[in-house]
This record gives sequence, structure tokens and C-alpha cells, in this order.
Amino acid sequence: MSTASPPRPLLRPAAALTRLAADLFAAVGMQRDKAESVARLLVLTDMMGRHTHGLAQCGSYLDQVAKGLMAKSGEPEVLQDRGSTLVWDGGYLPGLWLVEQALHTGFTRLPAHGVVTFAIRRSHHIGCLAALARMATERGYFAFLASSGPHSRIVAPYGGKEALFSPNPFAVGFPATQFPVLVDISASITTVSMTREKAAAGTQFDQPWLMDSEGRPTRDPTVMERETDKGSLLLLGGQEYGHKGFGLALMVEALTQGLSGHGRRDAPKQWGASVYLQLIDPEAFAGREAFMAQMDFLADQCHANAPIDPARPVRLPGEQAAGNIARAEADGVPLSPPAVASLRDWAGRLKVDASILD
Repeated sequence: MSTASPPRPLLRPAAALTRLAADLFAAVGMQRDKAESVARLLVLTDMMGRHTHGLAQCGSYLDQVAKGLMAKSGEPEVLQDRGSTLVWDGGYLPGLWLVEQALHTGFTRLPAHGVVTFAIRRSHHIGCLAALARMATERGYFAFLASSGPHSRIVAPYGGKEALFSPNPFAVGFPATQFPVLVDISASITTVSMTREKAAAGTQFDQPWLMDSEGRPTRDPTVMERETDKGSLLLLGGQEYGHKGFGLALMVEALTQGLSGHGRRDAPKQWGASVYLQLIDPEAFAGREAFMAQMDFLADQCHANAPIDPARPVRLPGEQAAGNIARAEADGVPLSPPAVASLRDWAGRLKVDASILD
């Protein structure tokens, strides 16, 4: 029996999609500079191929703004500023805009300090960490970015069966000549977005990447959808080596919540994030030229490594994203039917021209 092919994504120019998303955010009351920042970074995320965190998030963000849970205007409150270290209270401002502001602040200070570090409390969701880290690599800097959701209980600690952590993603980005290396992973094996996609499609994971409420490994994504007896995501390393994911989760909690002074102890009730950002200028160490020479050599050695499968040679993290961006610039940014439907729905509600989607 033949099965129907999945619907083809809609391809549209990045500039047009950015303008549409910015118009939607502005129409719901977000300050224009923030609307344009969030829109641009969501579209970049789609261009990189991280579609769960691209314009597919637009509807959720608009809903948060409409409900007063994502701030429409304002600036972060500076709680501490020692030149090379800063603590901000984001007041639930748009997370993508907030981290972009931190990045630009860091860029201006790196020539003097070499390393600039931020801890940010009460940010809203910061989207795809790799898209933000890429802004630093484009300028020749190394970036480390981590995020946790103090309100979220999705991942159980190693040895436990009750969800306690958020997936606690973190990203590392550094420049190389051909493309930036972008590592974007979490302390859990899979993500909330992926479980929702699987549950909506009625499919199971290929491997047992979740636990049910009794602590038994399962492939069933619907354990995360239950009102009672809800399951949790397994830590990186699974049942056998989950102590490694546990360690990473604790690291992210300490960097994001401990250093910002806001976390689970405060029992926040709304969607938001505690964030850690560190920027490093190689020029402050052995020099940018030496850094690039070492990283280019490493990339070449990885590519030259004999592959297990000749059809699948070694590929560095960030390499696929660079290729996806080039294709999106040439052919248009791909949007899934659900993302298109959500954008059209919000455009209708807010009286925004969405003819670009026709």
C-alpha cells in the first residue's frame, strides 16, 4: 500500500517573512525595534533548519504578548555591572531581543575586557540558542549560551521519577574559516517540541527517550501530554549513563539561576527563562589568527577522518545550518503547513496583510 507524500513546505523570501512577523508583533503592541529583532531571529532559525523554534513559535509568542505575559516595551533593569560581568532583570521582555541586546553590549566591551559575561533573570523564551550564538561567531568571537526555565518541570534528576528540571539547553559557537561551528544541545535526550510533534502525528520515538510516571523507559510521547501521571524526558545518557546529563542539567541551573539570583526557589508561574551568556575574544588570548589556524586544522582533521559509512562522512555541528542558510537565501525559507496556518490565523485576527503566504 502506498502512503501519501508529506505536504511540501511553502518557500518565501526571508525579508518578506521577517516583515510579516514584525508586523504581527507590532500589531499586538510590541515596540517596533523588539518586533523586528524577534522576527529576524525567528526567520534566521527557520533558515538554519531549526523549524520547531522558528516562525512556528510566532503564534505562541503572540499569545503571550496578548495575555500580558511577554512584555511589549521597556528595557532590562541593570542589577549589577562590573564592566566584564553584568546581571540584568529582563522583566519578561522578548527573550530573543533581550539576548541580542546583551550580545551587542558585550561586543562593545570585548576590546577592553576580552571576556564579558551576563546572567539574566526573568527573560522570556530565548528561542534557538544556536541562532543567537551565530551572531558572535560572525564577529570572530567564541560564545557560550545557556538557558533554563525555572517554572518548568519536564526532566527528572538521575535516579528519580518526578520531573524537576527544564531540558536546560546550552550552545557553544566558535568561528572557523568555512563556517561557524555551532553546538546546540540540551541535558535531555529529546525536546518538548519533538514530543509534541510525535504525539500530534500519532507516532512513537524510535528509542525509549522518555519515562512514564513510574520511572519506566518508554517510546510513547503521550506520557508528556497527560494531566495526571505525567511522564518526563530522559536525561542525556539514558537509564545507563544519565548521570552525565544530570551533571549538565545541574551546571546549567547553576550558571543561569544561581548567578542571576532567580530560579526554582522563587517558584515562578509563567513561561520564562534564566540565561547565562559568555563572550570570549580570542585576540585577548593567543590571538585570533592562532585561534583560527587551530580550529581550521581541527575541522580539516574531522573531515578527513575515515567515515563508518562512506555515504555519510563526518560533518561538524553548524555545517548543515550553513548549507541550509545558503539554500534559503537562494530558494526561499521553507515553512510547514501548520506554521503557515498559524501565521494566517493571527494575521486575520490582527488585520495584518499576509498575502505573501498566498
